[in-house]
Amino acid sequence: MEIDKECKFTKEHEWIRLEDNVVTVGITDYAQTQLGDVVFVELPDEGDTVTKGESLGVVESVKAVSDIFAPVSGEIIAANSPLKDQPEQVNADCYGEGWMVRIEMSNIDELEDLMSPDDYATFVAAEHG
Repeated sequence: MEIDKECKFTKEHEWIRLEDNVVTVGITDYAQTQLGDVVFVELPDEGDTVTKGESLGVVESVKAVSDIFAPVSGEIIAANSPLKDQPEQVNADCYGEGWMVRIEMSNIDELEDLMSPDDYATFVAAEHG
């Protein structure tokens, strides 16, 4: 399982990369491995507002359909629209080309609830063996 050391993580297996007041969000290597081959990704539109903890999109694989949860509240300033035609990028490069959305945060304090790479590795090991 690959864990990007530049990211923070949620218990729902999303990763967050912070740059100024904007976070890039995707699902972790663990999550994409558990899902299997991703065949469809539904993302919000640019300009949509999201609230931390609420679903902001859907990832569908050959095994399951899973919600993508907003790790922070704010405005969607970019959605990775190429995923509509190339959902397999989530499997191929989840921390790179497989990113989902960019959110301009409305409350930077929400970052305090996220896990460090080491904490996420411990969480996955404890919760999922």
